[in-house]
Amino acid sequence: MMNSSFKDDYLRMTGTEYRVGIKSVIQILFSFQIRYVRLWRKANQKMTVLRKLRLLRYARKYGLEISPGAKIGKGLYLGHPYNITVASGVVLGNNVNLHKGCTIGRENRGAREGVPTIGSCVAVGINATVIGNIHIGNDVMIAPNSFVNFNVPDHSVVVGNPGVIHQKEEATTGYIAFKV
Repeated sequence: MMNSSFKDDYLRMTGTEYRVGIKSVIQILFSFQIRYVRLWRKANQKMTVLRKLRLLRYARKYGLEISPGAKIGKGLYLGHPYNITVASGVVLGNNVNLHKGCTIGRENRGAREGVPTIGSCVAVGINATVIGNIHIGNDVMIAPNSFVNFNVPDHSVVVGNPGVIHQKEEATTGYIAFKV
């Protein structure tokens, strides 16, 4: 039985609802990001040795290192999913897009020691880095190659290294499709 979170992830990544049938089976078999998210969701329900080994295999093969200790809401979208890192303890809201090379990680010392909390409807661009005990609001676009180690309010676009916040209503319009 497929859990509802995976069905929402499937919708976000394919644009179609999950239905038991040959089309869904083919998409799962030939799309490694869908297979990875399905495996990750199952492993979070019950971690077995086989699931752990498969997650490690995917981590080595594709660089998808999403910790089982991360808390991820419905509708995760992995765009160009290579070398994506999400640390243990990170909290991601619903309808989050993660793109190639992005890192959402821990800061080990200093005033921001800890991991980020990211709201809903957030797009993290290619090679963007989000670290530390910070809060990223809802409807936030983090541009490619940006470095974010500070709080970001709702309805914002963050650009650059160091990141600069630009307020913008509907910041993720056109970037986040098939919301759940």
